[in-house]
Amino acid sequence: QVQLVESGGGLVQAGGSLRLACAASGIIVSSFAMYWYRQAPGKRREFVAIISRAGSTDYRDSVKGRFTISRDNAKNTVYLEMNSLKPEDTAVYYCHTESFWGQGTQVTVSS
Repeated sequence: QVQLVESGGGLVQAGGSLRLACAASGIIVSSFAMYWYRQAPGKRREFVAIISRAGSTDYRDSVKGRFTISRDNAKNTVYLEMNSLKPEDTAVYYCHTESFWGQGTQVTVSS
């Protein structure tokens, strides 16, 4: 049974930082492309970042230079380091791979 469990969300002021974690069980994160998505109220879920099996990364344009996706193979966990946060980053952030989604973690950035 595959489970993706996100953590690390919270309330932060604009300009602040958060680190999200996605702890996986039932899969080996280094064997799959792993994604972070987000969904703001009233908006569609959108791609944020990807880390491939080979370790290459990519980001949506609006977070490039501010967000960093990484993984810890020993902990079987994927991270999203978010710096210089903006109010428009407010959303529920989801971990995703294949057909599996986590439950999400709320990130709220106050202005």
